[in-house]
Amino acid sequence: MTAITTRLRLALLLASAALLAACADGRNLGDERAELGDFRLAHNIVVASNAQMGPFSRTATAEEWEESIRNAVARRFDRYDGTRLYHIAVSVDGYVLAMPGVPLVASPRSALIIGVHLWDDELGRPLNEERKQITVLESLSGETLVSSGLTQSAEQQMQNLSTNAALQIENWLAENAEWFNTGAAAAGAQSTGPGAGEEEALSEEGAGEDA
Repeated sequence: MTAITTRLRLALLLASAALLAACADGRNLGDERAELGDFRLAHNIVVASNAQMGPFSRTATAEEWEESIRNAVARRFDRYDGTRLYHIAVSVDGYVLAMPGVPLVASPRSALIIGVHLWDDELGRPLNEERKQITVLESLSGETLVSSGLTQSAEQQMQNLSTNAALQIENWLAENAEWFNTGAAAAGAQSTGPGAGEEEALSEEGAGEDA
């Protein structure tokens, strides 16, 4: 995704936020998804160095986004204690953190666009050939109904978006249950965790060629 395309999509997100108000709320973990079968999270990689900031947004550093999303992914997926290792690689394409001072009639909302790859450790490759692109909006609450820019700090907005992103990643994995229940491991392969070369590859997948 090019920088111009990312900014355009973020602008369109803001314009249509009212229509997308009923977005998922990741604050409640809910039950573990049975579709994830033998899932166990190994590497949790987030790259935000190429993130594009959308219009009317507060600024956040790549490091802040990476920490926020890693924490949210760990919170949601560390509870799975299966026997097969998987790695989640996330790239942050763009974001908007609603800022104070924007006219209330606009009701600005925060938004996040990410790309995701899921790696099977035993197979040593990503299970999705094309990265999954996910669009995230903040959850509606008394603090965000008008604009979270007036009631929340940038850190709180990022946490809101990150927890919702982790939930949408979990939903996406559940939609692809065949990744976890087929047992299609290569004969003789051992799940020993990625070495330095594979971990570097995971980081590059997280960054994404078109981020």
